[in-house]
Amino acid sequence: MIKGLRTTIYATPDIMKGREWYTAVLGQEPYFNEPFYVGFDVGGYELGLQPDRNPGTDGATVYWGVENIQTAWDKLLELGATPSEEIMNVGGDIFVAAVIDPFGNLFGIIQNPNFEVSE
Repeated sequence: MIKGLRTTIYATPDIMKGREWYTAVLGQEPYFNEPFYVGFDVGGYELGLQPDRNPGTDGATVYWGVENIQTAWDKLLELGATPSEEIMNVGGDIFVAAVIDPFGNLFGIIQNPNFEVSE
């Protein structure tokens, strides 16, 4: 069910300053650049910046890659997780969701055909 680590989202209240800073740090422009989300391809993994999150309380969200987000979502709930962020399309063929595991941890999943790590 889990394909591996794919995406980490950092809370970045000032998305323009965050975009500039991470562009300088990473030495590359983002592959996705919108007011609601900025995404960088870093060696086949995604670093995302999201302005509607508070870095002090929301922290980073890690998303594990899945082949089929609905199947993974259903399985996680069956295993005792509770919904945190319902499945949503975030552009093109990319879908994300998050659950709270039985121990209180945020567990994100992402179906993103743009990031396939080679075996």
